[in-house]
Amino acid sequence: MGREGGAGGLTSARLPRSPRTAPLALPLPGPAQRMSGGDMAKPLLGHRSVEGDPTAPTAGRTIGVLGSGDFARSLAIRLVCSGFKVVVGSRNPKRKAGLFPSAAEVTFQAEAVKKTDVIFVAVFREHYSTLCDLADVLVGKILVDVSNNTEINHHKESNAEYLASLFPACTVVKGFNVVSAWTLQSGARDGNKQVLICSNNQEAKRTVAEIAQVMGFTPVDMGCMSSACEIENIPLRLLPAWKIPIFLALGLFLCFFTYNLVRQVIHPYIREQKNKFYKIPIEVVNTTLPCVAYVMLSLVYLPGVLAACLQLYYGTKYRRFPDWLDQWLQHRKQIGLLSFFCAALHAVYSLCLPMRRSHRYQLIEMAVKQAVEKKMNIWVEEEVWRMEIYISVGIIALGLLSLLAITSLPSIANSLNWREFSFIQSTLGFIALLISTLHTLTYGWSRAFDENQYKFYLPPTYTLTLLVPCTVILAKVIFSLPCIHHRLVRIRRGWEKGRYVKFVLPSATGEYSSGETSSHV
Repeated sequence: MGREGGAGGLTSARLPRSPRTAPLALPLPGPAQRMSGGDMAKPLLGHRSVEGDPTAPTAGRTIGVLGSGDFARSLAIRLVCSGFKVVVGSRNPKRKAGLFPSAAEVTFQAEAVKKTDVIFVAVFREHYSTLCDLADVLVGKILVDVSNNTEINHHKESNAEYLASLFPACTVVKGFNVVSAWTLQSGARDGNKQVLICSNNQEAKRTVAEIAQVMGFTPVDMGCMSSACEIENIPLRLLPAWKIPIFLALGLFLCFFTYNLVRQVIHPYIREQKNKFYKIPIEVVNTTLPCVAYVMLSLVYLPGVLAACLQLYYGTKYRRFPDWLDQWLQHRKQIGLLSFFCAALHAVYSLCLPMRRSHRYQLIEMAVKQAVEKKMNIWVEEEVWRMEIYISVGIIALGLLSLLAITSLPSIANSLNWREFSFIQSTLGFIALLISTLHTLTYGWSRAFDENQYKFYLPPTYTLTLLVPCTVILAKVIFSLPCIHHRLVRIRRGWEKGRYVKFVLPSATGEYSSGETSSHV
């Protein structure tokens, strides 16, 4: 569900490239697209100890914080715990001193600014003008703007650019705005470790990056100050990578829900005058959820199949995929997690089925009917085995989906090497699809051949859900054939159809003859 999914080693792009050009991963041309990927950008500094580095910030370095709000207090706590000396500038230092750790010095803003060269500005944009009185003492200082807006693109210019315009003699660095106050207090291990930084001054950016690293975070260079607006919009976005998968899941749910509603409720009401609308909240929903989960799981691996088909058709991996396929490949993780979510809900709904009052009435009615008819043995061997297999296979499928979901989390995925991650997400994922197919088939059993199951001439729902997964499974089987598998592997290793390399072979007489062969480097 994460980095790999279906066809491994895929490239995606928009324009064909020269065969000599190295293959690219998913395109990340700008800050906005870097945000949506797993690795947003290359960290400024690697994970190395700062001890012994003469350029690294020492434990005795003084850091200033302007502001006394929640974020300023959390920032001061984190800086003190990281070994820095902290001086907090406040308009009411006596009243605010008790809110900060005892190791931090709380004083007036003018006094705090004089004691440090790096100052975190933890005040709202509308209060920047109150700092204008400090313009003379702020000359040459590094100001770290940690503010955010209340709306996306609320102002024409970013908060950092506005702060820079108010204090042109200072160097402004945008950073720490994507880190929450909770993360600062609890430490980087309990939250997002990345700190996005941008500035027009490389030296100031490196200084802030080193401070972030000492605090336990991973600094990420987002470029010049023009990226500040994009960085400030990141905390305001609501699940940007989830919109398409969520709409897809909702669309599938509505389609299958309507289909099941017609078959299970509308049909008996019209044809038999039976009121079965009580089935809508639990039974119809529970019939719909596994359909969505099953189809969504197959949609995780279908784009990999389509990408492999395109690579085989064009005979190269250097040709860019269509935009729709490129987007599909990038959303496989979200689609897979939604599949797991629907499957988990289906398991919970299934456990609740015997708790319904309607189910109890049906059991009593069935018992009374059997007593009247004097039936002593109602054991049906075939049905018993079918349900045992159906439930057992369903539990295994849910367990595999849980494993796929857990390993797609960044904290877990980062602890796995590529082979381990690929095995879990690709191999075990395909096994989960196979077991889910077996789970669906044991549910349907022979219903597809029973004419009474065709309500309004509509086939059973499970037969519709089998279309996409069976297509994926069939394609995977075809791709596993040696003749196709070897060709696909060669293409992904750089071989291209139609390319030829000239070579010269010595003949038996000592003369050289020219020839050519296809390249499969």
